[in-house]
Amino acid sequence: MTHHSSERPGKIVCVGRNYREHAKELGNEVPKEPLIFLKPPSSVIRSGDAIVMPGASSQVEFEGEIGIVIGKRLTGASEDEGRAAIRGIVAVNDVTARDLQKTDSQWTRAKGFDTFCPLGEESSTFPALDDLTVVTRVNGTERQRGRSSEMVFSIPALLANISRIMTLEPGDLVATGTPSGVGPLAEGDSVEVEIPGVSRVTNTVTRSR
Repeated sequence: MTHHSSERPGKIVCVGRNYREHAKELGNEVPKEPLIFLKPPSSVIRSGDAIVMPGASSQVEFEGEIGIVIGKRLTGASEDEGRAAIRGIVAVNDVTARDLQKTDSQWTRAKGFDTFCPLGEESSTFPALDDLTVVTRVNGTERQRGRSSEMVFSIPALLANISRIMTLEPGDLVATGTPSGVGPLAEGDSVEVEIPGVSRVTNTVTRSR
């Protein structure tokens, strides 16, 4: 069964502050349980599409992440069930209007603009879940590098935890958090998030007119 890259996830569940160093760089405590939020499916774009910085923000930042595509329904799942339900892995850029994230008490606006969820191609073959790497480059310069082994909550633990809150359906996407090194994007930049050997997504940055 092939999965077309034009297909949008039914929902996008994101995890905040899941790498200690990133929590620290933004002056936050590491959460005691996973901190989750949603991005709307309308924010999805693909490699080659432009990230459009909205007029409402003057500080749009990249956040490279390892994305998990769900293959079968998960509700109240164990970690083993979560692991077994993974359909594929995808590079995700959780684009964030950092200035709006700081002014709003919740993050829907800051994370939810159109074009704020670039996704790479989904790969159904990937290394062990604790052996994934995510790298972000801006204009060819490496800005982030994180390993799934450094996560506060492992990928199976995240899937189990989220499934106890909301049922995960086939095609849903879980973005597992960003490592340290986040920073601002400028008009004309090229930003690439890569999970080496697995998936990558590359986008240019424009400003809304």
